[in-house]
Amino acid sequence: MPIQNILEGQVKDLGGFSVRRILPNTRQRMVGPWIFFDHMGPAEFKSGEGINVRPHPHINLATVTYLFEGEILHRDSLGNHQLIRPGEINLMVAGSGITHSERESDETRNTVHKQHGLQLWHALPEKDEETNPTFYHYSYTDLPAVTIEGVPVRVLMGSAYGVTSPVISFSEILYIEAQLQSNQILPLPQTAEAALYVVEGKVSIQGKELQQYQMMTMDNAGELTVTATQESRIVVIGGEPLGERHIYWNFASSRKERIEEAKQDWREGRFAKVKGDEKEFIPLPKDTVGR
Repeated sequence: MPIQNILEGQVKDLGGFSVRRILPNTRQRMVGPWIFFDHMGPAEFKSGEGINVRPHPHINLATVTYLFEGEILHRDSLGNHQLIRPGEINLMVAGSGITHSERESDETRNTVHKQHGLQLWHALPEKDEETNPTFYHYSYTDLPAVTIEGVPVRVLMGSAYGVTSPVISFSEILYIEAQLQSNQILPLPQTAEAALYVVEGKVSIQGKELQQYQMMTMDNAGELTVTATQESRIVVIGGEPLGERHIYWNFASSRKERIEEAKQDWREGRFAKVKGDEKEFIPLPKDTVGR
Protein backbone atom coordinates (compact mmCIF):
# COMPACT_ATOMS: atom_id res chain seq x y z
CA MET A 1 0.00 0.00 0.00
CA PRO A 2 1.71 3.24 -1.10
CA ILE A 3 -0.06 5.44 1.47
CA GLN A 4 1.53 5.38 4.95
CA ASN A 5 0.22 8.09 7.30
CA ILE A 6 -1.92 11.20 7.40
CA LEU A 7 -0.22 13.73 9.68
CA GLU A 8 -1.70 16.70 11.51
CA GLY A 9 0.39 19.72 12.44
CA GLN A 10 0.77 21.17 15.91
CA VAL A 11 0.47 24.92 16.40
CA LYS A 12 3.67 26.42 17.84
CA ASP A 13 4.11 29.99 19.07
CA LEU A 14 7.42 31.46 17.91
CA GLY A 15 6.92 34.78 19.66
CA GLY A 16 4.64 37.14 17.82
CA PHE A 17 3.40 34.62 15.29
CA SER A 18 2.38 30.95 15.12
CA VAL A 19 3.29 28.10 12.79
CA ARG A 20 1.88 24.66 12.11
CA ARG A 21 4.66 22.12 12.64
CA ILE A 22 4.10 18.94 10.64
CA LEU A 23 7.56 17.35 10.92
CA PRO A 24 8.96 15.89 13.06
CA ASN A 25 5.82 14.00 14.03
CA THR A 26 5.24 11.24 16.56
CA ARG A 27 3.91 9.05 13.73
CA GLN A 28 6.73 9.81 11.29
CA ARG A 29 9.91 11.71 12.03
CA MET A 30 11.31 12.12 8.50
CA VAL A 31 10.33 11.96 4.84
CA GLY A 32 13.37 11.09 2.76
CA PRO A 33 16.03 13.60 3.90
CA TRP A 34 13.42 16.09 5.20
CA ILE A 35 13.41 16.37 9.00
CA PHE A 36 11.39 19.54 9.65
CA PHE A 37 8.32 21.16 8.07
CA ASP A 38 6.76 24.42 9.33
CA HIS A 39 3.79 26.15 7.71
CA MET A 40 3.91 29.88 8.55
CA GLY A 41 0.56 31.64 8.36
CA PRO A 42 -1.39 32.74 6.51
CA ALA A 43 -1.25 35.70 8.91
CA GLU A 44 -1.93 39.40 8.75
CA PHE A 45 0.05 41.76 10.95
CA LYS A 46 -0.74 45.27 12.11
CA SER A 47 1.78 48.04 11.59
CA GLY A 48 4.62 47.57 14.06
CA GLU A 49 4.08 43.80 14.37
CA GLY A 50 5.44 40.84 12.43
CA ILE A 51 8.03 38.08 12.25
CA ASN A 52 10.91 38.77 14.59
CA VAL A 53 13.00 35.63 15.16
CA ARG A 54 16.18 36.55 17.03
CA PRO A 55 19.59 35.06 16.14
CA HIS A 56 19.82 31.30 16.69
CA PRO A 57 22.20 28.55 15.55
CA HIS A 58 22.02 25.46 13.30
CA ILE A 59 24.37 22.56 12.60
CA ASN A 60 24.55 19.57 10.22
CA LEU A 61 21.44 20.50 8.19
CA ALA A 62 20.15 22.89 5.53
CA THR A 63 17.17 25.24 5.89
CA VAL A 64 14.89 25.97 2.93
CA THR A 65 12.55 28.98 3.10
CA TYR A 66 9.80 29.55 0.51
CA LEU A 67 7.10 32.23 0.67
CA PHE A 68 3.67 32.44 -0.95
CA GLU A 69 3.05 35.95 0.34
CA GLY A 70 4.97 38.60 2.29
CA GLU A 71 8.66 39.12 2.88
CA ILE A 72 11.34 37.96 5.37
CA LEU A 73 14.71 39.57 6.00
CA HIS A 74 17.44 36.95 6.42
CA ARG A 75 20.74 37.81 8.09
CA ASP A 76 23.48 35.34 9.04
CA SER A 77 26.94 35.01 10.55
CA LEU A 78 28.52 34.80 7.08
CA GLY A 79 27.44 38.37 6.44
CA ASN A 80 24.51 37.61 4.13
CA HIS A 81 21.65 40.11 4.21
CA GLN A 82 18.83 38.95 1.94
CA LEU A 83 15.15 39.77 1.50
CA ILE A 84 13.12 36.65 0.71
CA ARG A 85 10.10 37.32 -1.49
CA PRO A 86 7.30 35.06 -2.80
CA GLY A 87 8.39 32.32 -5.19
CA GLU A 88 12.09 32.52 -4.25
CA ILE A 89 14.18 29.82 -2.54
CA ASN A 90 16.47 30.69 0.34
CA LEU A 91 18.86 27.78 1.05
CA MET A 92 21.13 28.05 4.07
CA VAL A 93 23.54 25.15 4.53
CA ALA A 94 24.46 25.11 8.22
CA GLY A 95 27.14 22.42 7.94
CA SER A 96 29.63 22.83 10.78
CA GLY A 97 27.62 25.72 12.24
CA ILE A 98 25.91 28.98 11.37
CA THR A 99 23.80 31.61 13.16
CA HIS A 100 20.95 33.53 11.53
CA SER A 101 17.95 35.71 12.26
CA GLU A 102 14.59 36.03 10.50
CA ARG A 103 13.00 39.44 10.81
CA GLU A 104 11.35 42.00 8.54
CA SER A 105 12.52 45.19 6.88
CA ASP A 106 11.43 48.43 8.57
CA GLU A 107 9.44 49.27 5.45
CA THR A 108 7.40 46.05 5.72
CA ARG A 109 7.04 46.12 9.48
CA ASN A 110 5.68 49.66 9.51
CA THR A 111 2.69 48.77 7.33
CA VAL A 112 -0.24 46.36 7.58
CA HIS A 113 1.15 43.24 5.89
CA LYS A 114 0.69 39.51 5.37
CA GLN A 115 3.01 36.55 5.75
CA HIS A 116 2.50 33.07 4.35
CA GLY A 117 5.11 30.44 3.58
CA LEU A 118 6.97 27.29 4.46
CA GLN A 119 10.27 26.58 6.15
CA LEU A 120 11.73 23.12 5.78
CA TRP A 121 14.99 21.59 6.93
CA HIS A 122 16.72 18.66 5.31
CA ALA A 123 19.44 16.51 6.79
CA LEU A 124 22.84 16.38 5.15
CA PRO A 125 24.56 13.08 4.29
CA GLU A 126 27.03 12.11 7.01
CA LYS A 127 29.99 12.97 4.77
CA ASP A 128 28.62 16.51 4.34
CA GLU A 129 27.40 17.24 7.87
CA GLU A 130 30.51 19.25 8.74
CA THR A 131 30.85 21.05 5.41
CA ASN A 132 31.60 24.76 5.55
CA PRO A 133 28.42 26.80 6.06
CA THR A 134 27.15 28.44 2.88
CA PHE A 135 24.17 30.45 1.67
CA TYR A 136 22.31 30.42 -1.64
CA HIS A 137 19.43 32.53 -2.91
CA TYR A 138 17.42 31.68 -6.03
CA SER A 139 15.04 34.12 -7.68
CA TYR A 140 11.57 33.30 -8.98
CA THR A 141 12.81 33.04 -12.57
CA ASP A 142 15.63 30.64 -11.60
CA LEU A 143 13.16 27.87 -10.75
CA PRO A 144 11.68 25.78 -13.58
CA ALA A 145 7.94 25.76 -14.20
CA VAL A 146 5.99 23.20 -16.25
CA THR A 147 2.34 22.47 -16.97
CA ILE A 148 1.26 18.87 -16.42
CA GLU A 149 -2.22 17.97 -17.68
CA GLY A 150 -3.21 21.60 -17.32
CA VAL A 151 -1.75 21.94 -13.80
CA PRO A 152 1.00 24.57 -13.25
CA VAL A 153 3.91 23.03 -11.32
CA ARG A 154 7.13 24.60 -10.04
CA VAL A 155 10.09 22.30 -9.37
CA LEU A 156 11.80 23.93 -6.41
CA MET A 157 14.41 21.24 -5.65
CA GLY A 158 15.39 18.04 -7.39
CA SER A 159 14.00 16.66 -10.65
CA ALA A 160 10.42 16.01 -11.72
CA TYR A 161 8.34 16.03 -14.89
CA GLY A 162 11.43 16.18 -17.08
CA VAL A 163 13.00 19.31 -15.54
CA THR A 164 15.63 19.85 -12.84
CA SER A 165 15.88 22.69 -10.35
CA PRO A 166 19.21 24.55 -10.17
CA VAL A 167 19.02 24.60 -6.35
CA ILE A 168 22.04 22.81 -4.95
CA SER A 169 21.40 19.43 -3.34
CA PHE A 170 23.57 16.98 -1.42
CA SER A 171 21.43 13.87 -1.94
CA GLU A 172 18.41 12.69 -3.91
CA ILE A 173 15.72 15.20 -2.95
CA LEU A 174 12.37 16.49 -4.18
CA TYR A 175 10.34 19.64 -3.48
CA ILE A 176 7.58 20.81 -5.84
CA GLU A 177 4.62 23.20 -5.67
CA ALA A 178 1.41 22.87 -7.71
CA GLN A 179 -1.85 24.78 -7.97
CA LEU A 180 -4.90 22.80 -9.04
CA GLN A 181 -8.37 23.93 -10.02
CA SER A 182 -11.33 21.88 -8.78
CA ASN A 183 -11.44 18.41 -10.46
CA GLN A 184 -7.96 18.68 -11.94
CA ILE A 185 -5.74 15.60 -11.63
CA LEU A 186 -1.95 15.56 -11.24
CA PRO A 187 0.20 12.42 -11.48
CA LEU A 188 2.77 12.46 -8.69
CA PRO A 189 6.49 12.22 -9.46
CA GLN A 190 8.45 9.10 -8.57
CA THR A 191 10.74 9.33 -5.56
CA ALA A 192 11.95 6.92 -2.88
CA GLU A 193 9.81 8.44 -0.11
CA ALA A 194 7.28 11.23 -0.51
CA ALA A 195 4.74 13.37 1.30
CA LEU A 196 1.99 15.64 -0.03
CA TYR A 197 0.92 18.63 2.03
CA VAL A 198 -2.23 20.67 1.40
CA VAL A 199 -1.38 24.35 1.83
CA GLU A 200 -4.86 25.45 0.71
CA GLY A 201 -7.92 23.57 -0.45
CA LYS A 202 -8.87 19.89 -0.38
CA VAL A 203 -7.64 16.92 -2.42
CA SER A 204 -8.15 13.17 -2.77
CA ILE A 205 -5.51 10.46 -3.23
CA GLN A 206 -6.60 6.88 -3.87
CA GLY A 207 -10.03 7.66 -2.42
CA LYS A 208 -8.60 9.19 0.77
CA GLU A 209 -9.49 12.84 1.37
CA LEU A 210 -6.81 15.22 2.52
CA GLN A 211 -7.81 18.52 4.10
CA GLN A 212 -5.98 21.83 4.32
CA TYR A 213 -3.01 21.64 6.74
CA GLN A 214 -2.77 17.83 6.47
CA MET A 215 0.18 15.82 5.12
CA MET A 216 0.00 12.36 3.56
CA THR A 217 3.18 10.28 3.50
CA MET A 218 3.67 7.54 0.95
CA ASP A 219 6.00 5.10 -0.78
CA ASN A 220 6.04 4.77 -4.58
CA ALA A 221 4.33 8.12 -5.11
CA GLY A 222 4.84 7.69 -8.85
CA GLU A 223 2.02 5.13 -8.83
CA LEU A 224 -0.47 7.71 -7.49
CA THR A 225 -2.44 10.72 -8.71
CA VAL A 226 -3.91 13.59 -6.71
CA THR A 227 -7.34 14.98 -7.52
CA ALA A 228 -8.40 18.44 -6.35
CA THR A 229 -11.92 18.39 -4.90
CA GLN A 230 -11.73 22.18 -4.70
CA GLU A 231 -9.20 24.80 -5.79
CA SER A 232 -5.98 23.78 -4.04
CA ARG A 233 -2.31 24.59 -3.54
CA ILE A 234 -0.12 21.61 -2.66
CA VAL A 235 3.55 20.85 -2.12
CA VAL A 236 5.22 17.47 -2.52
CA ILE A 237 8.49 16.66 -0.77
CA GLY A 238 10.59 13.51 -0.78
CA GLY A 239 13.83 11.83 -1.65
CA GLU A 240 16.18 9.11 -0.52
CA PRO A 241 16.25 8.45 3.26
CA LEU A 242 19.57 9.29 4.90
CA GLY A 243 19.16 7.29 8.11
CA GLU A 244 18.29 8.33 11.65
CA ARG A 245 18.95 11.87 12.81
CA HIS A 246 18.98 13.18 16.37
CA ILE A 247 17.21 16.51 16.81
CA TYR A 248 17.41 19.03 19.63
CA TRP A 249 16.10 22.56 19.13
CA ASN A 250 17.81 23.83 15.94
CA PHE A 251 20.44 21.12 15.87
CA ALA A 252 20.17 17.91 13.84
CA SER A 253 22.96 15.38 13.48
CA SER A 254 23.68 11.70 12.95
CA ARG A 255 25.72 11.86 16.20
CA LYS A 256 24.29 12.54 19.64
CA GLU A 257 27.65 13.79 20.88
CA ARG A 258 27.70 16.45 18.16
CA ILE A 259 24.38 17.80 19.44
CA GLU A 260 25.81 18.01 22.98
CA GLU A 261 28.85 19.84 21.66
CA ALA A 262 26.67 22.36 19.80
CA LYS A 263 24.54 22.97 22.89
CA GLN A 264 27.63 23.77 24.92
CA ASP A 265 29.04 25.99 22.17
CA TRP A 266 25.82 28.03 22.10
CA ARG A 267 25.69 28.34 25.91
CA GLU A 268 29.26 29.63 25.97
CA GLY A 269 28.93 32.01 23.00
CA ARG A 270 31.27 30.17 20.64
CA PHE A 271 29.05 30.43 17.57
CA ALA A 272 29.75 33.38 15.28
CA LYS A 273 27.34 36.29 15.67
CA VAL A 274 24.91 37.44 13.00
CA LYS A 275 26.48 40.38 11.23
CA GLY A 276 24.30 43.46 11.64
CA ASP A 277 22.19 41.72 14.32
CA GLU A 278 24.69 41.13 17.13
CA LYS A 279 22.81 42.37 20.19
CA GLU A 280 20.08 39.75 20.67
CA PHE A 281 19.94 35.96 20.68
CA ILE A 282 17.62 33.11 21.64
CA PRO A 283 18.88 31.30 24.76
CA LEU A 284 19.27 27.51 24.62
CA PRO A 285 15.89 26.03 25.64
CA LYS A 286 15.47 23.09 27.97
CA ASP A 287 13.96 20.70 25.44
CA THR A 288 12.32 21.59 22.15
CA VAL A 289 12.59 21.29 18.36
CA GLY A 290 12.75 24.26 16.03
CA ARG A 291 13.45 27.96 16.13
